[in-house]
Amino acid sequence: MTSRFISSAPTRRTVVKAAAVTAVTAPALLGAASTAHAGSGAPAFLHGVASGDPLPDGVLLWTRVTPTPEAVPGSGLGPDVQVDWELAEDRSFGRVVASGTTTASAGSDHTVKADVRGLRPATSYWFRFTAGSAVSPAAHTRTAPAADATAPGVRFGVVSCANWEAGHFAAYRHLAARADLDAILHLGDYVYEYGSGTYPAAEYTVRQHEPRHEIVSLADYRTRHGHYKTDPDLQALHAAHPFVAIWDDHEFANDAWTGGAENHTPGAEGDWAARVAAAKQAYFEWMPVRTSTEGTVFRRLRFGKLADLHLLDLRSFRSAPAKTGSGSVDDPERSITGRAQLDWLKSGLAGSDATWQLVGTSVMISPVAFGALPAHLLEPIAELMGLPKEGLAVNVDQWDGYTDDRKELLGHLTSRAIRNTVFLTGDIHMAWANDVPVKAATYPFSASAATEFVVTSVTSDNLDDLLHVAPGTLSVVAAGAVKAANRHVKWVDMDHHGYGVLDVTAERSQMDYYTVSDKADPGATTAWARSYRTLSGTQRVERVYQPVH
Repeated sequence: MTSRFISSAPTRRTVVKAAAVTAVTAPALLGAASTAHAGSGAPAFLHGVASGDPLPDGVLLWTRVTPTPEAVPGSGLGPDVQVDWELAEDRSFGRVVASGTTTASAGSDHTVKADVRGLRPATSYWFRFTAGSAVSPAAHTRTAPAADATAPGVRFGVVSCANWEAGHFAAYRHLAARADLDAILHLGDYVYEYGSGTYPAAEYTVRQHEPRHEIVSLADYRTRHGHYKTDPDLQALHAAHPFVAIWDDHEFANDAWTGGAENHTPGAEGDWAARVAAAKQAYFEWMPVRTSTEGTVFRRLRFGKLADLHLLDLRSFRSAPAKTGSGSVDDPERSITGRAQLDWLKSGLAGSDATWQLVGTSVMISPVAFGALPAHLLEPIAELMGLPKEGLAVNVDQWDGYTDDRKELLGHLTSRAIRNTVFLTGDIHMAWANDVPVKAATYPFSASAATEFVVTSVTSDNLDDLLHVAPGTLSVVAAGAVKAANRHVKWVDMDHHGYGVLDVTAERSQMDYYTVSDKADPGATTAWARSYRTLSGTQRVERVYQPVH
């Protein structure tokens, strides 16, 4: 790849105007460009453009070119094609500051990436790609603040769990329309592996997956990623903001761990290691994240002195799942992170000089258990009966199934006096605002080590969807039971789909929760639901009565 850099300094006013124009125009641009040259035999950009992993001096650019009509995702067909890219300070590309050339080939499913460096911190840019006569849509991205800068604030759109068959991605469209975001934090389940009509059942399917069968091979995973990136709302979101993404289980298979998954049968679906390798290859090809030689997504990004963002991989290294209700969840030999990743996280948290420690975790760290007793009774009784010492866990796929890792991490936060740690979570298809107690059985009389904001799903089924009842029919009772047994849970919404907007300043971290009117409606509207914040130094969540913006 060749590249060149040109230095020039845009004004702050130019940057703000560029961001606003991008958010408004990206959907229209992508809708027009996605059909340009389609079927003509000339190269085409049918899957949009994207950026990700912003650094103070750089950002990763991504696209996929279709060199010939038969070179569809996963086909392995199509010739090599030269792809040029350029990055500018203005949408008209009159002030190009970096450009380069790379090659798209069948070996990478005709996806390309450009890891651009030499840029200015906290600056908005425009970028685009060219292949022959085809020119991609122009898209917007933004670098992070300088590592030593006193950034006044940082704002993320936060999403998780977007099942194609369960609905439309209106949540993405509404986030794309915002001009006030520094990045999108995607906390996993960007794609789903199921065959069509499996989850949800065929009678509740809104639109069908491609391929129709469950994905297991490299070609399958590539095809599924490619199909997702034909969605206009997803394309618009990628064109409007840089992504920071981690994976969860459905990028592989449901409830995945190092040796297998709930949704994997070796005799019928082949070798698990081969399936994981295929899934990871397709993920790194199709997602705007920097490819890891270790095959993992755990990494750290910095947003000035305001926040360090620690991103976790909770699938690649986790031990086999425990049975619900089994005391083996407390086994110190079992891990959700793996030893190396947990040590990396602890070291990064202890060594950070940032005001806030944001931890992107694909599954919930807060305990959610029933059968809680006073601490002096719970532990000895649980030990005698072989039960979990923190109560009967509801979901052992979360940190509740690996309590020794959680105990070690929370102990590290308290013993090292690491404050302002906020866990950002997806996976569970519900919105939560939690304190993270050191000892759940004695909370609120014992300490809270951190706080946690959990976003609901973009489309994946929640309680009402699974039971096929009207919103609120059962959730009021269920939410009340959860909160009664888990006093650190300040709020849980089991009814809605949507997204979050996390606003971080030196004084507080606030999550504004938004819902969409109907996930089955491609034109669904959005509305603010609630907001919760944690004030600097408190380690407690409190409700606020209006969103930041």
